Amino acid sequence: MGMSQNQCTIRPLVAALAFHQIFEGMGLGGCIAQAGFSIGTTAYMSFMFSVTTPMGIVLGMIVFSVTGYDDSSSNALILEGLLGSLSSGILIYMALVDLIALDFFHNKLMSSEPFLKKASFGALVLGSTSMSILALWA
Repeated sequence: MGMSQNQCTIRPLVAALAFHQIFEGMGLGGCIAQAGFSIGTTAYMSFMFSVTTPMGIVLGMIVFSVTGYDDSSSNALILEGLLGSLSSGILIYMALVDLIALDFFHNKLMSSEPFLKKASFGALVLGSTSMSILALWA
């Protein structure tokens, strides 16, 4: 968002960032609450979560203004592709190894309720399919 000046690009990004931050904040808040950290640690984590996205936007704006970034040049497209693939690889790894595996295989409630396990797998497949279909238009 910090690298773009096109309003047709910025508006959907603002909406996507807002919804992503809301749901990510709820998920992170739930994990922090369950972990039982001290008030200071919780405040620090909340602060860091709150400032990372605006810092990234400001960093993008600085890079754009200092370098005269041209988003149609071949170097910019290659860099954007490399950073996008790196980010998506990290996201997929974190989702599969740290989040889904932990919730599905090390959860007492999930292992004791076969219907819950099947429903959870169904919801996971449905969500993955929905996101894949949405990605066709992104």
